[in-house]
Amino acid sequence: MVQSLGNHLIIELYDCQVEAINDAKTVEERLIEAVRISGAKMVQSVFHTFNPHGVSGVIVIEESHFSVHTWPEYGYCALDIFTCGDEIDYYSALHYLKNEFQAKNLSVTEMKRGLLDLPVKLLHKPEELVEADSTTDTKMMNTNA
Repeated sequence: MVQSLGNHLIIELYDCQVEAINDAKTVEERLIEAVRISGAKMVQSVFHTFNPHGVSGVIVIEESHFSVHTWPEYGYCALDIFTCGDEIDYYSALHYLKNEFQAKNLSVTEMKRGLLDLPVKLLHKPEELVEADSTTDTKMMNTNA
């Protein structure tokens, strides 16, 4: 059975409220709250304000990342939510951000990342995979992760 290591939402928010997506502090606070709502564990955040407008930022989480890029002049916001495992409530985080940025329209593409044909019990325990199979290909797969 093919399983995935992670889930990646590629989100486009349209017709956002300009002020809501043009202030780095506000955007960062909203993303931090979205991480909290999702149940993910925040590691670090980095945000940047562009001149004359726009914000980019990423929040590294233990499960992967949340990232944002805004174009206030177009009312547009691009978000990525990439999480490993299946315990993160990324859709609640997405709905929160849509509301906070006052987006009138959105588009979401969902991708499964790291599609592997492994038993579920080995999917998130690569050390057991190495013990179970000592071939060169398996060792290379684990050293490149």
